[in-house]
Amino acid sequence: MHSEAPLRALFEPRSVVVVGASRHPGKVGHTVLKNLVTSGYTGKILPVNPAGGEILGLAVCADLDEVPQDPDLAVICLPRDQARPALEALGRKGLGAAIVVASGFKETGKDGWRLEEELAATARQFGIALLGPNCLGLMNAPFGLNASFARACPEPGSVGFFSQSGALCAAILDWALGEDLGFSKFVSLGNKAVLSEAHILEALGDDPQTRVILGYCESVDNGRDLLTVAQKVTAEKPVIMIKAGATPAGARAASSHTGSVAGSPPAYEAAFRQAGILQPQDVESLFDLARAFSCQPLPQGPNLTVVTNSGGPGILAADACENSRLHLTRPSPQTLERLRSFLPSFASLYNPIDIIGDAPAERYRQTLDAVLDDELVHAVLVLLSPTASVQIEDTARAIVETSAGRGKPVFACFMGGLRIGPGRDILLNAGVPCYGFPEPAIRAMEAMYSYQSWQNRSYPVEVCFRRDKGRAETILKAARATGLSDLTETQAMSLALAYELPVPETKFARTSEEAAKIAKRIGFPVALKIASPHLTRKAEAGAVALNLADAAAVRHAFLDLTAHLARTREDVHVSGCMVQAMAPKDSRAVALWVRRDQQFGPLMTFGLAGPYSEVLRDVTHRLAPLTVGDAQEMIREIKTFPLLRGVRGQKPVALRALEDILLTVSQIAVDFPEIAEIELNPILVNEEGAVAVDVKIAVA
Repeated sequence: MHSEAPLRALFEPRSVVVVGASRHPGKVGHTVLKNLVTSGYTGKILPVNPAGGEILGLAVCADLDEVPQDPDLAVICLPRDQARPALEALGRKGLGAAIVVASGFKETGKDGWRLEEELAATARQFGIALLGPNCLGLMNAPFGLNASFARACPEPGSVGFFSQSGALCAAILDWALGEDLGFSKFVSLGNKAVLSEAHILEALGDDPQTRVILGYCESVDNGRDLLTVAQKVTAEKPVIMIKAGATPAGARAASSHTGSVAGSPPAYEAAFRQAGILQPQDVESLFDLARAFSCQPLPQGPNLTVVTNSGGPGILAADACENSRLHLTRPSPQTLERLRSFLPSFASLYNPIDIIGDAPAERYRQTLDAVLDDELVHAVLVLLSPTASVQIEDTARAIVETSAGRGKPVFACFMGGLRIGPGRDILLNAGVPCYGFPEPAIRAMEAMYSYQSWQNRSYPVEVCFRRDKGRAETILKAARATGLSDLTETQAMSLALAYELPVPETKFARTSEEAAKIAKRIGFPVALKIASPHLTRKAEAGAVALNLADAAAVRHAFLDLTAHLARTREDVHVSGCMVQAMAPKDSRAVALWVRRDQQFGPLMTFGLAGPYSEVLRDVTHRLAPLTVGDAQEMIREIKTFPLLRGVRGQKPVALRALEDILLTVSQIAVDFPEIAEIELNPILVNEEGAVAVDVKIAVA
């Protein structure tokens, strides 16, 4: 991470140099200079233009030699080929931070990539905190700084925002002005030649003016840095991020946009989950959450009460709640008695609380006051349909006044358009989120509850299992010496045993007679599997024989399997068969995969073996290293978990044994960065334990 001084120079500069300042409106150099002058910035502004003279009432430096020593921030508004020489010249003067707005760098191909590398190297040489290139700039509204070429400047607020897309920044700024949403910091990252999401996230985490952090990213260059910083920041502040490029088409667009690899969606999902980052579905939801987190307290539990003046919207809210982590809690007896004292006899009191379509503002006030006093209630959603008799503005004021200072989040949903506008404005101006429909309100409340649960989670427990790491290193060294990427079955099983993974006893046999002798030592029944580096799915290739009960059966199966492969797969080299003890009876089959993600490292995937995971994609993901909680959640998150817990008289499987396998494989992946892939498929588990029947390991 960058030191505090360069980032202070970026966000709170005492002086700003505008290199390429222009006299012509519409030019980037003119817009940046005008924004600095009109935003309320009180530091020194130094325009640089070869013509000299004066621009917007400011004396102009004719060249960079006239810039005083130790400038804090430079906004370089020059074509891409001139950016690096200007940065170097200012670096020699002790520049602290710089923003390069020009495009045409790595997003355009090889030549642009080379220029960006040179630009980044120059920044690092002089210790300059470089933002961009190919970016809009940044704003620090409370500080009066608008060092960007955006057409609008946000109002001061408590939301910090960063984005890889400058165009998205401009659109969001325009949207925020119409929604009266204020920002503390607003940062366009661009190509991230030096400063990345992790740097800005760390700065916003330390910023006392920022209450909630929003982000939009297309790629992450060092996922582990982001993960480490986010875990620290989310312990104090909510972080809400959208990851773009989650589809093949989006990934291609992201690459052409900023020259970055979009990365694996499951890896990002796992990283965000493990770091406590909330990931909304779209940009609209991003700002729904921003408003909620920035102005309402966190709910201290999942219990939601819905107050409505019509049944239909109440039913929609109940449906949305049922599909979330929230609960519609029944009012306490005391609250029910209180509600009966003033509500009509035909009102519905059992949540959603329907106070009838003719409800005046005072009825809303009394009902909201009663439910907020109920200790069982953690959050309230107030619904209003614009009936003929409803008092929209008075009801909005009643909600604001009654909810103030109660310590519980209160959201409103005023359904309609033209008529509810004034009431909606009253609510938003007072810091009460107001939505057009119940579903986004429920999603926002659920996100707040999820974040509250994250903050109050148990301290993560990490486990380090017994292992013979030296023996595993020897096995991997021998495997690499062969020049093959895949370990043989014997090598993979030996490495598993070095980490005390539960695997069935397995021996290699070159002949049918040798296989029979090994089977006698192991104990019948046994399984035979063709030993070949060219077969990954042995059962589908007819290369497996199970439940062989005696020596004769083993000899026959050996000859049958090898002959079958010789006839059907001439491309497969067969060196013999693996003789393996049969797995426990009444077992259920699960599978575990590890793939090394480019940005985040080892990505672990768990699911039931076979079509459940391969076709239906009923799997769950985490990044290694796993904690005990991660392993427990992975197993329980798959939709088919009830099959492991036991159905129709089946006993539950040994979940602890499965957790141990996940944690052990996580340790292997962390210990050996050269391992590219691990596959345990299947793992057979019953009520007594689990064994990894087939282990595949590939090195990079």
